[in-house]
Amino acid sequence: MLKFLGKRLVQTIPVLIGVTVLTFSMMLLIPGDPAQIMAGESASPAQLEAARERLGLNDPVPVQYYNYVSGVVRGDLGSSIRSGRAVSTEVFGRLAPTVELAFYSTLVSVFIGLIAGVVSAVRRYTFIDSTLMIGALFGLSMPNFWLGLMLIQWLVIGTGWFQGFGWFQASGWGTPQQMILPVITLGTAGSAIIARMTRSSMLEVIEQDYIQTARAKGVSEKKVIYKHALRNAMVPVVTVVGLQFGSLLGGAVITETVFAINGLGRLIINSIRARDFPIVQGGVLVFAFLFVFVNILVDIIYRLLNKRIDLN
Repeated sequence: MLKFLGKRLVQTIPVLIGVTVLTFSMMLLIPGDPAQIMAGESASPAQLEAARERLGLNDPVPVQYYNYVSGVVRGDLGSSIRSGRAVSTEVFGRLAPTVELAFYSTLVSVFIGLIAGVVSAVRRYTFIDSTLMIGALFGLSMPNFWLGLMLIQWLVIGTGWFQGFGWFQASGWGTPQQMILPVITLGTAGSAIIARMTRSSMLEVIEQDYIQTARAKGVSEKKVIYKHALRNAMVPVVTVVGLQFGSLLGGAVITETVFAINGLGRLIINSIRARDFPIVQGGVLVFAFLFVFVNILVDIIYRLLNKRIDLN
């Protein structure tokens, strides 16, 4: 296992370098002059030149990239153009609500998706199967922002049962009442995808010879489904869950905006509007790093689910 982890960490280095290249290039291609934003619209040419020198914009592009990567390695992501605070302080100060939202949305997606997928596969080609899959299709078709607005209209404004806007705790972590609607909003599409994948994988597995053999030996249907079939059907589902976590991090940008959650996604959106390029770079970089390491975790889960998989 340690050998595998070392190998995977080495393999992530080119990926992370690619991420830094993309985030750095993205900021070069976005219209606007960071020095002008920092110095202000009424800045004199001398003030503008001083701002460009401070930001390192007068250096050649390769030198700028080298300085950027060197800072990333040291944990220095630069300073915000607007506030002057360290980007790492701004980004990691907003990371907790986003990770919490994505994590609980993933749990909800997996819980609902697995139950719906297994029931649909066991009751295949019945009314229950059709109903669950049509529901999954609806869940997959609804945009996050629309579902969030509808939930706010019905359950916050209409009934007052839930706290609809913002997570106000000093720690950045939300209360259950504050989290329910954002988690449902973000997790609905994911649960639909997982349900459809679980059904497809289960239908393939339950036709295998070893499943028929277990039934012929008198093993209970419950044990056949949950111990033998579901365990082997989970390998492709875990892949989808890993990819979904990355999608949920991206989807959190919209959900945080709808529910006024002070997370990293909302910070990135506000920074784009304010043309605060270092914050955008830092936020995208953190999202990318999280996604890469979640995929390493997925590889480890493969081995736990199926002992026949050789990690090396």
